[in-house]
Amino acid sequence: MSALPEIVLHTDRLILRLPRAEDHEHLAAFIGDPQTAEFVGGLQPPHMAWRSLMAMIGSWASGGVAMFSVIEKSSGEWVGRVGPWSPWGWPGDEIGWGIRRASWGLGYAWEAAAACMDFAVDELGWQEIIHSIDANNHKSRRVAEKLGSRFLREDRLPAPFDAKPIDIWGQSAADWKARRRAD
Repeated sequence: MSALPEIVLHTDRLILRLPRAEDHEHLAAFIGDPQTAEFVGGLQPPHMAWRSLMAMIGSWASGGVAMFSVIEKSSGEWVGRVGPWSPWGWPGDEIGWGIRRASWGLGYAWEAAAACMDFAVDELGWQEIIHSIDANNHKSRRVAEKLGSRFLREDRLPAPFDAKPIDIWGQSAADWKARRRAD
């Protein structure tokens, strides 16, 4: 197995670090909450949270991309997972996000996703970044819009998530860089 890269991103309020086994309890609570799990694969029991966590750690080790664990600087608490995601069969190179319900409305999804957009463009060399968003997930659509992304197309995720179409939002690296310069 490859060693995990040493990647840590910082924003004003957040630390984005690679996931660790100790994040299991927080991830299990996240995907065990009907509201937070609704658009990230649905409710899952703790053993599936463990598998998901190990998939993220393994993806970082073998492929150099996966979700970061998002830690609130002021409290040290795990508040979600955000990051680059590009598994085999995915409809594109994605920056995805999921924030625990107790931290909704604080702007953490946008803040962490913006840092990940910079990372994906500057470090990973991605030329297009997508966000796969359920048509009913209005909160994530607002995050995508705030990032400057737009609706690109309808597509499907690979099995077992292929039961219904998904909206693909996104933008080019050039558009992201231009937006960041303007800010």
